[in-house]
Amino acid sequence: MPEPATPATPVTFPPAFLWGAATSAYQIEGAVREGGRTPSIWDTFSHTPGKTAGGEHGDIAVDHYHRYRDDVAMMADLGLNAYRFSISWSRVQPTGRGPAVQVGLDFYRRLVDELLAVGIKPAVTLYHWDLPQELEDAGGWPERDTAYRFAEYAQIVGEALGDRVEQWITLNEPWCSAFLGYASGVHAPGRTDPAASLKAAHHLNLAHGLATSALRSAMPARNSVALSLNSSVVRPVSQDPADLAAARKIDDLANGVFHGPILHGAYPESLFAATELITDWSYVEDGDLRAINQPLDALGLNYYTPALVSAADNDLSGPRADGHGASAFSPWPGADDVAFHQTPGERTEMGWSIDPTGLHELIMRYTREAPGLPLYITENGAAYDDKPDPDGRVHDPERISYLHGHLAAVRRAVSDGADVRGYYLWSLMDNFEWAYGYEKRFGAVYVDYATLARTPKSSALWYGQAARTGTLPPVAAAE
Repeated sequence: MPEPATPATPVTFPPAFLWGAATSAYQIEGAVREGGRTPSIWDTFSHTPGKTAGGEHGDIAVDHYHRYRDDVAMMADLGLNAYRFSISWSRVQPTGRGPAVQVGLDFYRRLVDELLAVGIKPAVTLYHWDLPQELEDAGGWPERDTAYRFAEYAQIVGEALGDRVEQWITLNEPWCSAFLGYASGVHAPGRTDPAASLKAAHHLNLAHGLATSALRSAMPARNSVALSLNSSVVRPVSQDPADLAAARKIDDLANGVFHGPILHGAYPESLFAATELITDWSYVEDGDLRAINQPLDALGLNYYTPALVSAADNDLSGPRADGHGASAFSPWPGADDVAFHQTPGERTEMGWSIDPTGLHELIMRYTREAPGLPLYITENGAAYDDKPDPDGRVHDPERISYLHGHLAAVRRAVSDGADVRGYYLWSLMDNFEWAYGYEKRFGAVYVDYATLARTPKSSALWYGQAARTGTLPPVAAAE
């Protein structure tokens, strides 16, 4: 259940804790045809009729490319001390091959310099789903060569920014790239091939390992290399053996397929058994697991809501959804015998249940999976139907309550021995929410899409107060 709105004692964080916000390139930058940038798979997908709500796309998005100085000043005014953003691969290396376009790198150099000038620590994500279209045309992530292209791209960006950026994340949510992109097709590139999705997962893992080595060869040793996983908290509806087996299967497909090789150097044997009718995994070549299993400096965890599953023949009534968009194709290859169930309680505008205990559970799991590895919450947040009042202010008490509950869960995990060093609110501002277009607002800052004017919501003011003081204000403090 969510934390109480007014705890008896203040919830105070360690002095060095990072208070950040996060964004991604395609969701905010716009300027898709400027400075030599070429289309990514999300440009192509969003311009394909029927793929996004209202046919909306990121051509302009919220125009961060031209407004980044004002956006950085806004972050500084709010009191943030960290900002996680992603690099547009096709802005830096338009075909996904060959030399960099310096004007593309220059944009990120200017952004980093602007952040550093106001005391905000930049955290760079190399890949947040926007594969250059030419690489997809050559086969995309199911092709092994894409992993090698990614390592070359990582080397380019590391050499350009590694002297000023200390925190690096190779991949954001590779589960979404592999399974929403290549199995269910609700994300770019929109393919529906279960075997290809599993190949994509392996090649994303390989890309992470190769890029980690490339970054370390290009940057000062002080820099930190991590990746961000949207690891699922998977709960069975009962302790019935069939439901426990269903939860294990989804845990393998959501979590073990990535943290197995990345943290432990091996895929779960149960994953191979569950997918043996789909693929023989022969694309896992000698040396791949050693290349993938590079020591990490930190691990990023993205959390929104837990999953509740059962065996498909469990005759529980009620709505069922896996929370990953409408599609006739499953994002869970080999798991047709698993049913997803909605959990009770309050929900966000995405229909996701609000459960901070899941975040605590996730943090403690990875404290056990990777003892001694620093953790960051690299995404956490909620979408609500935010609207300005007649005075132009945007009040979002639901988001404040959500943030209070989840940040309190983070602090509880720290008290329980977890080494959590920072939190990045998703998202800094309203933006293009992938297949949902602009209809879902995750931002702490309201964006008027007609004028692109930014207005900090009450949650932004509340979060800024937490960032400045290191203590969670009362839920009503910003109202």
